[in-house]
Parts: sequence; C-alpha cells; structure tokens
Amino acid sequence: MNHRKLFMWSITAALAGFLFGFDTIVISGAEQKIQSVWNLDSMMHGLAMSAALWGTVVGALFGGWPTERLGRRQTLIWIGALYFVSAVWSGLATDSYTFMIARFIGGLGVGGATVASPLYISEISPAGLRGRLAGMFQFNIVLGVLAAFVSNYLLGRYVNEEIAWRWMLGMEAFPAFAYTLFCFTLPESPRWLIVHGGRRREGMDVFRQINPDFTEAQIVHLTDTVEASAGNREAPERFFTRRLRIPILLAFLIAFFNQLSGINAVLYFAPRIFEWTGLAKNAALLQSVGIGIVNLFCTYLGVWLIDKLGRRTLLYIGSVGYILSLGVCAWAFHVQSYAIVPICIFAFIGAHAVGQGAVIWVFLSEIFPNRHRAAGQGLGSSTHWFFAASLTLAFPKMAEALPPAAIFGFFCFMMCLQLLWVKLMVPETKNVPLEEMEKRLGVAA
Repeated sequence: MNHRKLFMWSITAALAGFLFGFDTIVISGAEQKIQSVWNLDSMMHGLAMSAALWGTVVGALFGGWPTERLGRRQTLIWIGALYFVSAVWSGLATDSYTFMIARFIGGLGVGGATVASPLYISEISPAGLRGRLAGMFQFNIVLGVLAAFVSNYLLGRYVNEEIAWRWMLGMEAFPAFAYTLFCFTLPESPRWLIVHGGRRREGMDVFRQINPDFTEAQIVHLTDTVEASAGNREAPERFFTRRLRIPILLAFLIAFFNQLSGINAVLYFAPRIFEWTGLAKNAALLQSVGIGIVNLFCTYLGVWLIDKLGRRTLLYIGSVGYILSLGVCAWAFHVQSYAIVPICIFAFIGAHAVGQGAVIWVFLSEIFPNRHRAAGQGLGSSTHWFFAASLTLAFPKMAEALPPAAIFGFFCFMMCLQLLWVKLMVPETKNVPLEEMEKRLGVAA
C-alpha cells in the first residue's frame, strides 16, 4: 500500500482544517477591539462574532451539492479561494456590516471544508487507516486554532493596538493562498469518479495509485464493490427516507452534542472567560495559547488512539472528561475559587480533543452510503454549525444574564445526556470498510 501518497494527499486535503481552525478562532483576539471600534451593543457584537458561523451553516448545508456534482477536488480548490477572499476583506473592513459579509464568506469556506475534506480523505483511505488519516482534518483544525492563538498573542503584544486586530484577521490570507495551490496536486476521489462521475476506469487508476501492491483482480473487485453500493446511478433517490433514518439521527445527535458541550463558546471567548477569573488582558491572551497547546497535544493523542480503541470508546472517555471538568468549573465559579478555573478549562479542552473532537468528522464520513455521503456529511456539518452559530450569537447575552456557574452547569448537564446517547445508540465503525458499514446500519442499496 502506498502510504506516502496517501499521507500526502490526506494532509493536503486536511489543510482545509488548518484554515478552518485559524479562521474560526482568530476573531477571539480581536472581538473586544471590534466591539469598541464600531461601538457595538451586545446584539450587534453577537452578530459580528457569529457572522462566520452563519456562513458556515450555509456552506455546510449546501456544501454537499458541489462536493457531489463538481467533485471533491474541485470543491476543495474553491474552498481555498473563499478563505483567501475572506481574510483579505476582513482585515480591510471599514464598518461592521462589510466586516460581517467578509466573515460570512470565510464561513462558507469553513462549512464546505467540513463536508468535502473529511469525506475526501475517508474515500481514499483503507479501513484500517481511515480513522488516523481522516482524523488529520481535526488535528489540522486544532493546529490552526493554536496558530491563531499564538498569532493573536504576538500581534497583540508587539503591534499597535489600533491596527493589531486587522493583522490578526488578515494573516490567514498567506496559508489560504498556499493551500489553494496545493489542492491542484490532488487526484479526484476514486469513489466519486465511480459512483457520481460514472468514470470507472479513472477511478480504478486512482485505486491503483493508492494500492500498488494490489493485483488487478483485487482492483477490479474493489471497484465492483464500490459500483454495486451505488445502486442505480440513473434513478434519483431522496436523502430523507426511512432507510437512512439511523445514520441521519446519528449525524444530527453527534453534531448537536458537540456544540452543546460549550466548546465553541470557550474557544471564541477564551480571553474573556479568563478575565472573569481576574487575569489581566495579556495574561488572558497567553492562557488562550495554553488552550491551543493542550488542544493540539490531546487531539494528536485522540487521532493516534482512534483506530486502536475505536470511535465509541473515545466518545465514552470524552463524555466522562466533559462531565468532570465542566462540573468542577461550575462549582469553582460558584464558590469563587478562581485559581482552579484555568485547570478545569484545560481539562475540558483535553476531554473534547480526545473524544468528540477526534471522532466527529471521521464518524460522519463513515456512516452514510457512498451515494449519500456528501449529503450526510452536509447534514452533520450544518447541524454542527447551526448550533455553533446560535451559541456564539447568544453567548454575550448569556454572559450578561447568567452567572458563569450556571452557564458551565448547563453545559455539564448536556454532556450527561451525551454519555447516555453513546451508551444506547452509537455503533462502532473501527476497521469496518465503508461498503460493509452500509450493510451493518441497514442502508445498503
């Protein structure tokens, strides 16, 4: 098996995740300055902060269409262009409305990336490596988060405060341009070529590049299996059907619980949360860098373990970690024992990274049949981003109306429900070929 080519193609596609992480988190260092520059009230501030996320909802909701019609590769190229335009425009925005439009455009790229990138990687990966390779998307997300936190800290410390926030937002243009160029080196997904493109021979050629040790008979058998999984390609089939009810419900719930953990609220408003504990502004920014480091290390651990322990086991570990860290954090705020809050936040980030963070994008790319994988990925991604945007929009109001103990207590309760869901509903997908997974979930054509 040609692991070198697999790795290079996977890491290139996963760089969309780096830009996703950078784009969504970079605003955390600029959010208070943006509020003061344009004198925004809490409602407008929430809109400005969540503009990218609403774009992400749209990008995820409709990202399945170009991913299915144009192909995975072409969609990834357009995603890079959206990131680049958004970064330049955000840094140059002259008022809150043009800023929100620019951020919305970047959100379209993020939403599309959460559909196309993990889907592409899972479709070129063998079952035994799929978790680690598709998990590189999440690893790149947190690498982008860390890069954004470090960039914000350095720019906030060494650049004039009046323009530092613009550089924070515009810095993304450099990696976005490089990523777009790299995408031109990717081959198209062999499963897309066979199932959606009707280009069997080209799909077989890509399978040969991925599996140079396969005999011609094995390549033909693999291609026949993929082709058979599509059913009648000429006969359209609706996505929301009784046959697909199990993967649809699983996709909705994993995305729902991912955001009701409070992860995006913590990442987006990390400096402000640390300031609640009495830290000065620069110290709060530096603590945010600590979040990025913990996130990166624990994500690496989760990606390393995902094909060893399995998706379901990691969700168990993450759920217990969520409950303990959020519960103690709520208690600490309630009794004003602020010294342990940063420890609780770091533990919370670690639990997320090992559990939901490592699993969600891999799991979504595994549970739908070939013919509906793009639509299924779009459903899970748009659900994820709808709740992320709603929570980010509401968080400034929540922070005004509720004490921190109540906010973290609510997130802890939701994670108790997630633990119950994992116990009762979540199947294990470790080492299961994509076409075999269709049979296990009762969705085979």
